[in-house]
Amino acid sequence: MIVKEGRPTVAQFRRILVKLSGEALMAPDGYWLDSEVLSRLARDLARATKAGFEIAVVIGGGNIIRGARMSAAGWIDRPTADSMGMLGTVMNSLAIETALNAAGVPARTMSAVSMPTICETYARQPALHHLDKGQVIVLAGGTGNPFFTTDTSAVLRAAELRCDAVLKATQVDGVYSADPKKDPSALRFDRLTHDEAIAKDLKVMDTAAFALARESRLSIIVGSVHAPSSVTDLLLGNVPSTIVVP
Repeated sequence: MIVKEGRPTVAQFRRILVKLSGEALMAPDGYWLDSEVLSRLARDLARATKAGFEIAVVIGGGNIIRGARMSAAGWIDRPTADSMGMLGTVMNSLAIETALNAAGVPARTMSAVSMPTICETYARQPALHHLDKGQVIVLAGGTGNPFFTTDTSAVLRAAELRCDAVLKATQVDGVYSADPKKDPSALRFDRLTHDEAIAKDLKVMDTAAFALARESRLSIIVGSVHAPSSVTDLLLGNVPSTIVVP
């Protein structure tokens, strides 16, 4: 495995699952979807495919609804609230699929929640076939079950689809020793192992997702896709990030 300054390079990874937050799609005025952000993300993912990466995408639904938060309010039960959140991820996924197709990249939404009149139902073998053909697959509906986050569904799908790594796009450019927004002395790690991340109690992903990544020996790249960073630059190692390796 070739490593350049602790960051991923083309020589390391080929098939990547990109995990995006739903909030990343929001407009500055708070509207749940921003067409300019969608177009920018689609162009970025198009660059990544042209650079030789095979891309799968999982996006959250937090710009529309958060099941755990709604359930905590006490007026709706968690399984129902999580089901509503899964539908939110389908809406976001269809938007990204449309933007990718407009950018000249063949894309296919596949949902863990079956809705065949809207998109293809997720199944592993067809998903692998789409990736092998050079299509970007957008994986919606979470795991199809309540009580699991889209972080967990991202790692699960990455393991199923033989991905080399999960790229988790966050608000900051990597994993820090403390919250860099609160502690100016916080240090960013270039490279960690799964065991080091656990020992240092670093919040790379939620516990279930990280445990599955560790068991599956999946590398996790953590970085920001906010300008001047991009998915492509993170994968090529051109911008700061943290890579967590087995």
